[in-house]
Amino acid sequence: MTRGRPSKWVLFPRPNPAAALRLFCFHHAGGSGQHFYGWPAHLPSTVELGVIQLPGRGARLGEPHMKRLLPLSRVLSQELSEYLDRPFSFFGHSMGAVLCFETARCLRRETLPQPAHLFLSATEAPHRRVRDEPVSGLPKEAFVEKLREYDGVPEEALQNDELLSLMLPTVRADFELYETYTYHPDCPLDCSMTVCGGLGDPRVDKERLAAWRDMTEGDCALRMFPGGHFFIDSQQGAFLRILSEELLQLRLKS
Repeated sequence: MTRGRPSKWVLFPRPNPAAALRLFCFHHAGGSGQHFYGWPAHLPSTVELGVIQLPGRGARLGEPHMKRLLPLSRVLSQELSEYLDRPFSFFGHSMGAVLCFETARCLRRETLPQPAHLFLSATEAPHRRVRDEPVSGLPKEAFVEKLREYDGVPEEALQNDELLSLMLPTVRADFELYETYTYHPDCPLDCSMTVCGGLGDPRVDKERLAAWRDMTEGDCALRMFPGGHFFIDSQQGAFLRILSEELLQLRLKS
């Protein structure tokens, strides 16, 4: 397939037009597509990595944020439609897991191709969600302290006022996007799923991770790793080995 105008929503860090399978990655709240740029070197050569880049970060820094998840999933389903000409899977971490799930449901509603598999990381099943007190509107000092608890932002960034002034509007918008999300029941998806979590993650317990099995008619495997909420970084080698093995299995089935 010859691609048209490059999408600012979907970036390909290492284009691989001959790939048999595409993996689209959805980043966590406050993150960016660049979080996954090192992954292609560790994935099978038959896989092309595409990363979702939301407004308000990277080259899109000056664009207005989207603060509601379901409208965002509808935009993404259209932006991705050009790249669904071969088997594909979704990976989402934390907020990104819910976003890729809702994007898959949106693709189904629009009768577009469906993912072969969802990799869902570090977030509870949407129907088992425990709503915490909203943090997106907290004063700066309290909000920064919450970010320390989540352990997803380097301490040097949290202590840099200039960097914080650039970063905080995007992080607040992403937190609001997730805090205002409401799950609406629908038929389970058909694709298989792999749900991943950190054994030391204090915010997402194993039981609510396992409840993703209710969201699909396909197989659903649960894999737990040492580490906390960002085990995909602290245990990156082990995690990417498992991811690669499962992607190879998907390739054999396609």
